[in-house]
Amino acid sequence: MQSSALTIRRTTESDWQALRELRLEMLRDTPIAFGETLETALAHAEPEWRMRAARGDSAENINLAAIVGDRWVGTMAAFVPDSATGALLVGVYVSPDFRGGSVTDALLDEVEAWAAQRGPTLSLHVHEKNARARAYYAKRGFTKTGATYRYVLDPTEREIEMRKTL
Repeated sequence: MQSSALTIRRTTESDWQALRELRLEMLRDTPIAFGETLETALAHAEPEWRMRAARGDSAENINLAAIVGDRWVGTMAAFVPDSATGALLVGVYVSPDFRGGSVTDALLDEVEAWAAQRGPTLSLHVHEKNARARAYYAKRGFTKTGATYRYVLDPTEREIEMRKTL
């Protein structure tokens, strides 16, 4: 998809350096939104980043990049843990100066279209303290399921499950 210099596309293995830089930005900006620390991400070697970037070429996953000009400004991914659960949205991030509109919507539109081919719902887990993300997902039709999960980086905190019927 292209719209006024915005490109949304699947990642490829050759994108590993740009994906790495965006992931490090994500972890610096919103550390509670991800199940990995900045320190862990910094320690990954090139093969790990290549594998992560290659997920965009996989039939089992979708890994998208939002690019404006030459700058990666967002990413979003999903996979299907098992056929009973439907798709799970993960790795959502949009750079602060591109939040609040078309970039996030364009990424989510692509993920929803992909997920709809794999089942009737799209689920996600969002940190209980990430009010901005919870509000956005609610605006896009996601509702709380009532399930919560321990946050992997701090088991005293919770992640809230939200789901949308596609």
